[in-house]
Amino acid sequence: MLNKCFCATCIGVEAVVVTVEVDLSVGVGIHLVGLPDSAVRESLLRVITALTSYGFRIPGRKLVVNLAPADIRKEGSAYDLAIAIGLLAVSEQIRVVDCEKFLIMGELALDGQVRSVNGVLPVALKARDEGFAGCIFPAESALEAADVDGLAVYGVSTLAQAIGILTNRPECDHLRVRKQTATAVFHPSGNDFRQVRGQQLAKRGMEIAAGGGHNIILVGAPGSGKSLMASCLPSILPPMTREEAIETGKVYSVAGRGLKNGLLMERPFRSPHHSASLVSLIGGGQNATPGEISLAHNGVLYLDEIAQFSRSMLDALRQPLEDGKVTISRAKYKVDYPAHFMLVASMNPCPCGYYGDEPGRCTCTRGAVEGYLSRISGPMMDRIDIQCWCKSLSAVELLNLSNLAESRQEESSAAIAARVAKARAVQAARFAGTDIFTNAAMGSRHINQFCMLSEECRKTLEKILERMGLSARAYTRILKVARTIADLAGEPDIQPPHLLEAAGFRFLDRRRVLE
Repeated sequence: MLNKCFCATCIGVEAVVVTVEVDLSVGVGIHLVGLPDSAVRESLLRVITALTSYGFRIPGRKLVVNLAPADIRKEGSAYDLAIAIGLLAVSEQIRVVDCEKFLIMGELALDGQVRSVNGVLPVALKARDEGFAGCIFPAESALEAADVDGLAVYGVSTLAQAIGILTNRPECDHLRVRKQTATAVFHPSGNDFRQVRGQQLAKRGMEIAAGGGHNIILVGAPGSGKSLMASCLPSILPPMTREEAIETGKVYSVAGRGLKNGLLMERPFRSPHHSASLVSLIGGGQNATPGEISLAHNGVLYLDEIAQFSRSMLDALRQPLEDGKVTISRAKYKVDYPAHFMLVASMNPCPCGYYGDEPGRCTCTRGAVEGYLSRISGPMMDRIDIQCWCKSLSAVELLNLSNLAESRQEESSAAIAARVAKARAVQAARFAGTDIFTNAAMGSRHINQFCMLSEECRKTLEKILERMGLSARAYTRILKVARTIADLAGEPDIQPPHLLEAAGFRFLDRRRVLE
């Protein structure tokens, strides 16, 4: 006698349906096959103990549990609930209805409680695409999948509730998880740009970066407001679209970060310390889990004092910055995680931090300054679209910090966010039907289509390239930033002033800094 249930496993952020086949035949023993890891092999003891605690019997015959396809390694404890249902069905202790139409996941406790598992959101999306009628998930995890349309999602806390859904579904309708009908009001976190005194150029750079999703670096002396401005960035970023929220939610679901309140609205803001390991930043480890750059997908990765990060870590960021994804390779498989993020970095210009500030304040030699700046390679700096210098406030400006009337003259984050939202709306319409959302993500095909230049603009750009000696990559970065500046200004076409302003944000060549 054979019974089939369906579960799933995640390879990266993509789910693969796993068929749980339970066969009852003549003989003695319980066998689990299908390339299980230690946690899956231990599931038999958990399942047997949980079933016994509910008064069910374990058949005194030969039980074979197969997890197909057998060439994919099965990891974790999410198969417990499906194995338990299959065992009860094949031994005819329960009569399930349409079991093949449900995808079942959950870890069983010894008393029959159902514990949360990872990867619920990508599994629910896969179930919908594969034509399943519904999913049965742990109650703690089910809310992650509530926003998946066209799928009945049930959240269970015990094995008895899961059995009830499969044997008498109408009476268990109260277990169905539904997304909230009321639209939550979006309240961005972060500090307000009104708290930042002066630094008009840097604030303009942050606005452009937020408007087009561009990478930005702030260089200046300690206390010039670099970290404060970075902490203000979330307050001007628009909420994620549904497509972006699903993409980011899949990463967080697989990583076990949990989406207890449904899909994320606010864009991620990840700020790893410079002592973090390469694996924690890029991803990997024993189970190839996503790193900080993937957790920052569609959001911000902030590297404070970027020069303190190891050269190997910074160089490892170069390919994800270009491709928008990170590939983790193992001997028998390869995993891709999305990693399209805004890189926001800050650093001092020299070891003491005061080079280029008040005369005589810096105590570093020219060689020390050059060595400090060279910690960030040229190819890495070339991938940063906007490069801003932050000068320290003068004594007069510091004294005016307590002047409330003066502080009210600074523009608020709400005003900046309104302009950013309009620019992002223009880009959403521009890139509708594509797999990109911002100007920063444009490829060569998109640049040729959306960044067409007039003859006057071509001459202006030619002069810029000749005078600054920029690379081909820098040329495309200038076009992308100019496109964003035009969007913020409400202009349908790029104009020469937009190109000049975009080029002005690419000044951090080491030779020019040391002049």
